[in-house]
Amino acid sequence: MSAHFPRSTQSRLLLVMPSHRLVRRGSELGFRIWSIWDPAQLEADLAPRVEEASEELLLTDFTDETGLRDTVERTAREHGIEAVLHCGHGASVLPVVREAWRLGLSPNPPEVYDRLQAFEADDWAPVEAPRVSVETLTVNGAHHVVGMTAQRTSGPPHFLVTGHLHPAPLTGGERKSIGAVVEERLTAVGYRSGPAHTQVALLPHGPRIVSCRTHLGADRIPLLVEIARGFDMETAVFTGLLGGRPDVPGAFRYAEVGFFLLPEGRLETYTGTEDIAVTPWVHGARFPYRAGDRVAPVGDPRARRAYAVVEGDTPELTRERIARARKDLVAAIRPAVR
Repeated sequence: MSAHFPRSTQSRLLLVMPSHRLVRRGSELGFRIWSIWDPAQLEADLAPRVEEASEELLLTDFTDETGLRDTVERTAREHGIEAVLHCGHGASVLPVVREAWRLGLSPNPPEVYDRLQAFEADDWAPVEAPRVSVETLTVNGAHHVVGMTAQRTSGPPHFLVTGHLHPAPLTGGERKSIGAVVEERLTAVGYRSGPAHTQVALLPHGPRIVSCRTHLGADRIPLLVEIARGFDMETAVFTGLLGGRPDVPGAFRYAEVGFFLLPEGRLETYTGTEDIAVTPWVHGARFPYRAGDRVAPVGDPRARRAYAVVEGDTPELTRERIARARKDLVAAIRPAVR
């Protein structure tokens, strides 16, 4: 079976688990986009933004594989969809890709995702090993490295992820060897089209892949790339569907996202978000909690929803500015009862 690729900027796409930024970029380029989400996984404050940018937001239970596949098929047939893309990660990927491939609407065969899952069973590295993420865009089977982003962590003993820095401070040799293992993995699984986000651990004997997933990086990594390089990864996803290869400029500054390091508990009051938002070097900030909400602890993936994004000429400067943003946020949190 051969996948049908969009050929004009009036193409109709079905995106599963897209961010509102991705849908908006596609719409700005002339694509008509239908979106599918599981309401249990879509954050309440982001749902209206996805719906506004989409032709239609379709909500379905991803744990119901038959229902999910039926939604993909029905939407594709009713609206003349030309390509189906899964933009996230999890158990819903394979059902969506299998249905899309059956309809001739997936740029990658299901076997790609089976192979990635098989590799992931062996992907492991010590928690203390430094990690970088590698953002790539694949067009017609050619893999293009967009950039590498370093993890910021809490340090020993748990090494919890507290943010990301782009570009990662690496030597030319390190970048070359890391890029080589990532391209080798994508080629080995037969990945033909789309973005990929690959986590790589830097071990004494060389880089080792920890995970490789076929979606844009989370935690505002695309925004870091745009700030540091002036390159829009979300737009590049759509131009790649049309066969356009990415022209990625070199980084001219650093960008960092830092998660607010809050204790677990119930939020009572908070101040400082307005001051953070108007700081000149801040490019984005989010604090999705209201009084009475439960705050997730550091290390919980839900804690990454609250963050600040800054720019700077050096990694030391961005680290300092993230620390200042964290200090500016003053939150009173009632400790969780265990």
